[in-house]
Amino acid sequence: MLKFFFNAAPNPMKVALLLEELGLPYEPIPVDTRKGEQFKAEYVKLNPNAKVPCIVDNGVTVFDSNAILLYLGEREGKFLPQDKNSQKRAELLSWLMFIATGIGPYSGQSVHFRHAAPEPKEYALNRYDFEAHRHWKILDDHLKENTYMLGDEYSIVDMAFWGWVRMVPYVLGLDNAWEMYPNLKRLLDLINARPAAKRAEEMKTKFTFKAELDTEARKFLFPQNERLKA
Repeated sequence: MLKFFFNAAPNPMKVALLLEELGLPYEPIPVDTRKGEQFKAEYVKLNPNAKVPCIVDNGVTVFDSNAILLYLGEREGKFLPQDKNSQKRAELLSWLMFIATGIGPYSGQSVHFRHAAPEPKEYALNRYDFEAHRHWKILDDHLKENTYMLGDEYSIVDMAFWGWVRMVPYVLGLDNAWEMYPNLKRLLDLINARPAAKRAEEMKTKFTFKAELDTEARKFLFPQNERLKA
């Protein structure tokens, strides 16, 4: 059975949604990153980057959420264009990588500097907040003319989008985020209405992850801070 190493963060939840959409049997294996479980030797052998998610599929190991989406989508022949030389396939790769290299990193850094970093942080927060807004606006504008990220076709790009878009108010620190980006909310609601999305959300509630951002959690989540003590 496919093993799915995860926590409730945006990137693992993308994969949880695809697994539920595909109806594949899988064993969810929680990795509590606030307890440092991602650094255990047996896990680092699977994912040298010591991040979640990761899957082991009949002896085949894949890490990075977007790589897993592509791997499983291609393996099953679902939720992506089959013609690899088509415009739709090119759009899928372009938007998937846009989310992987833009939405995820800038949203993640916006969260870090808004909610976790010590002062002074004005410059860094301004930088990442600006870029997070810029990237999300690109998607919101795109969705003015498209039901899904690839037009009328629900795909793994929408699943990658779903992982992060649920966090937009927290990422941007805004109570009116959906008023600013109504097309993001429209697609979020459309995906949330799918039975697979509901099952993915329910799956994560079956496990308990450490919630406290205490000294131990900060050590594991922000190991770079140890250099400041030198």
